[in-house]
Amino acid sequence: MRTGLLGGTFNPPHLGHLHAARLAQQALGLDRVLFIPTNIPPHKALPEDTATAADRCEMVRRMTADQPWARLDTIEIDRGGASYTVDTLRALHARGEEDLYLIVGTDMLLSFDRIWRAPEEIARLSTLAVCAREEEDWPALARKAETLRRELHAKIEMVRGGSLPISSTELRQGGALRRYTAPAVADYIEQHHLYGY
Repeated sequence: MRTGLLGGTFNPPHLGHLHAARLAQQALGLDRVLFIPTNIPPHKALPEDTATAADRCEMVRRMTADQPWARLDTIEIDRGGASYTVDTLRALHARGEEDLYLIVGTDMLLSFDRIWRAPEEIARLSTLAVCAREEEDWPALARKAETLRRELHAKIEMVRGGSLPISSTELRQGGALRRYTAPAVADYIEQHHLYGY
C-alpha cells in the first residue's frame, strides 16, 4: 500500500493541509494519506493560544472524515515527548508500513539536511513528496532536491499543482476561519472557543 504522511501541529488544520495532501495523493497514486499531529514540535514552541493535543486530533479527524483517502493517525501523540520524523518512520516500518511518501513543503525541504534529525535515515525510509508553498519556490526546490539526491541518495517526487498558501498562525490571530478551514473544523473551534473565537 502506498501511504502518504503529512505531519504538523495542525493548530488548526486548514484547507491548505488538505490541498497539499490531495495533490500528492493524486499525483503519486497514493492509496491513503495519514495526517499525523505532532505531540511536541522539536524546532518550534507551541504558541500560548494553542489547542490541546486532543483538540488538534479531533479537528484533523473532522477535517478528514469525508475524505475516504485520508485519515488521522495519532502515532506521535501516543508516543509522547518530542516528535521526530525519523522515530515515526521507524515505528511505521515496524508496523509493516513500507511504501511511505513524506509530504513536505518549501521550508521543510530547504532545511531538511540542516535541522532535521537523521536526514539520511529519513531519506532511506521514505520518498520525499514536495509541495511548494508559492509558485516561485520551484527553482529553489529543484536545486535543493538535486543536492539531496546527490548527497543523501534521497528519493524525491516534485508534486506540482496550484498552491494554497494558508497560515495557521493567521487563523489563530483572527483570519477568515470559515474561508480557510473545513466547516466541521470551524464549528469545533467556535464551539470550544479556541484561539479566541
